[in-house]
Amino acid sequence: MPAPSTSLRPALVLWLYAAAIVHMLAGLALTWAGHSGLLDGYLQTLERAFWGADAVPAAGREQQVWWLALFGATLQSYSLFMLALVHIGNRLKTPLAWGGLMAGIVVWAPQDMLLSAHQQVWSHLWFDSAALLVLLPPLLWLYRHDQRISSSDTSLSEPNHA
Repeated sequence: MPAPSTSLRPALVLWLYAAAIVHMLAGLALTWAGHSGLLDGYLQTLERAFWGADAVPAAGREQQVWWLALFGATLQSYSLFMLALVHIGNRLKTPLAWGGLMAGIVVWAPQDMLLSAHQQVWSHLWFDSAALLVLLPPLLWLYRHDQRISSSDTSLSEPNHA
């Protein structure tokens, strides 16, 4: 029976590949679906956060769609970096890649959550919390696992000078 760590690692890496692909698809949707009606519910949530019960000017909706499109393009770029780091971490079994992904998430999440709470866009806090929950534990596990592997490989390859 294989050790759990040898069967868990590929599953967690596959999970992270899937997360990066979902980021790419979400980025594409945000960039190109603004005028399609698919994002109307989300846009209305944002509009209520900024304009309250007041009528939203048409230029306000256009600006929101524009910002979403810009964010979507940024998210697409992020997803490519995420794919690259997952691939590097998987192929080289280096904790540096997993640590880099964790650092990016830890920089992003608190700021996004604080800014969202300030505008009372509570859906972002739920979404960000879910993202933290599904991304950080696998990344931490992979970081620790690959660090142990690289430490044991280093200690085996170092000559004994005693």
